[in-house]
Amino acid sequence: MDFFNFYDIIETPDYWGGCQMIFKDYYKILGLETSKVSLDEIKVAYRNAAKKYHPDVNVGDTLAEERIKDINEAYRTLSTPNLKRKYDRIWNSHNLVNRKFNFKGKDSIIKMFFGNIKQNNRQNEEKNQEPLRGENVETEINTTIYEAFYGLDKKISLRTVEGKMKTFTVTVPQGIRDGEKIRLIGQGKPGVNGAKNGDLFIKINIKEDKKFKLQGCDIYTDLLITPWEAALGTRVNIQSIDEETKVYIPQGIESGEKIRIPGKGYKDGKGSRGDLIAEIKIMVPKKLTNQEKKIFEELNNVSTFNPRK
Repeated sequence: MDFFNFYDIIETPDYWGGCQMIFKDYYKILGLETSKVSLDEIKVAYRNAAKKYHPDVNVGDTLAEERIKDINEAYRTLSTPNLKRKYDRIWNSHNLVNRKFNFKGKDSIIKMFFGNIKQNNRQNEEKNQEPLRGENVETEINTTIYEAFYGLDKKISLRTVEGKMKTFTVTVPQGIRDGEKIRLIGQGKPGVNGAKNGDLFIKINIKEDKKFKLQGCDIYTDLLITPWEAALGTRVNIQSIDEETKVYIPQGIESGEKIRIPGKGYKDGKGSRGDLIAEIKIMVPKKLTNQEKKIFEELNNVSTFNPRK
């Protein structure tokens, strides 16, 4: 509908001596054809009109911004009984005059005082229709440390400004860092008047893992050993994120100490890797065989070691 179909000129009987004013047809603005409507019908019409011309749906459309102002103004007037009664008297009088008044004559009078309103408005509208790039959109997704290390394609679904769901395939590159963003060009909000769309930025959150903890490019894990392995020293196999490797446990190591395995951590983005850092945890058996119990009792009797002194 043409924007100026909502407006008209109210003429007084004494045209040259009286005054003229622009009349807004609130019923037309809300898409209603008659004034014989209930409050519920007005509310429904208002919601439909407001949804159609909402700024979020018409980004950069100055005409839509003016319409939403008129829609709100129309609803405030028509939803208030005493204001509606006053307005209806003007509306009825205006329609009566329009039926008697020759439109061509009126149109020429409008042009006399206001020029060609539609033409001027169209020219102004064309001037205001400068290309406006669409807004960027940001979201975030969670990945495991394994997914981030090896890379993968991940599908995500987002709701557009029209309320529809749109599915994207996101390629998570190998070795992406926690908090880094992936950019999908042109997948943001649409541009206005032929301008480019905005971009979609997806922030990657690497979730905590039960076995591995990521800090920078280093990966932390626990290495569980027995009391006798800690006392005597040994070599054990430890699982890194991509392979098993052997590590030396020095004699007399204690719980809480850390062993660093170079080059077995997370990718640093430069072709190298951080370190795997294993924290020692000495585990004591909860159940002992008779032989194990006898050995521990014998050790208790012969050992002079007392960690409390």
